[in-house]
Amino acid sequence: MKELVQQYIDYLEQVRKLADNTLQSYKRDIEQYIAYLNSINLDRIENTDKNIIINYLLHLQKKGRATSTISRNLASIRSFYHYLYVNGKIQTNPTLELESPKVEKKLPQILSTQEVELLLEQPKCVDLKGYRDKAMLELLYATGIRVSELINLDCGDVNFELGFIRCRNGAKERIIPIGSIALKALQEYILRARKNMLKNSQETALFININGKRLTRQGFWKIIKQYKNQAKIMKEITPHTLRHSFAAHLLENGADLRSIQEMLGHSDISSTQIYAQIARNRIKEVYKKTHPRA
Repeated sequence: MKELVQQYIDYLEQVRKLADNTLQSYKRDIEQYIAYLNSINLDRIENTDKNIIINYLLHLQKKGRATSTISRNLASIRSFYHYLYVNGKIQTNPTLELESPKVEKKLPQILSTQEVELLLEQPKCVDLKGYRDKAMLELLYATGIRVSELINLDCGDVNFELGFIRCRNGAKERIIPIGSIALKALQEYILRARKNMLKNSQETALFININGKRLTRQGFWKIIKQYKNQAKIMKEITPHTLRHSFAAHLLENGADLRSIQEMLGHSDISSTQIYAQIARNRIKEVYKKTHPRA
């Protein structure tokens, strides 16, 4: 089974060209499923059936896993069995009649425009770190890119003359315009801070840490938590919060869903439609607060 899993992961990486985070998620889910099969003394994938998969999902439920996590695990397992069936490794696909558990879609947390302004005001351009952090936060809110995409940016991905960045996520690439404020913050960071933070002139990363190396996701997480506390914002903020706020604010100000979908890099419009639900909810709140007969 270990060999089959590796063949499947190679397929996801080389043929489907999934982004690394997505690839690791699939790998983790399948490896945990295989570990479960081994624990019940099943060492051949063709000996599994629908009931075994159901028992595994119940096993996850007993361990306190969230419905969304169980649903994602089933999606990974379903994809694995589909690959095995199509490639003749198994004669029947036991996941065909399985239904995914219904997951209540939680609306993402977003900041108001005032809260965004407050957060973006926190980094002070008085030292190298301040210039860098200001540029990162401004760029995140200006483009709506993922944090993984932010930290993977190279200097060559920014076109200052035309005002856009080239963003890659796995094998996919998209071009996103940058607003004047974020562009200015980027220029100041590169001119005043980045060259002084470098330890190796061959480093291509746009955003680097105090050691002169590419900033990590964990490093950014600490940065945004620090500024959230400084701003005394009570909402929980994650690295994705500015991405959600970017999309919701665009929609509120008249942008169409298709344009937002393209900027966010969503392959399916249904992923973008959740921001329309946020906009509707906010309209209802405003109505209830302001209409005399609400």
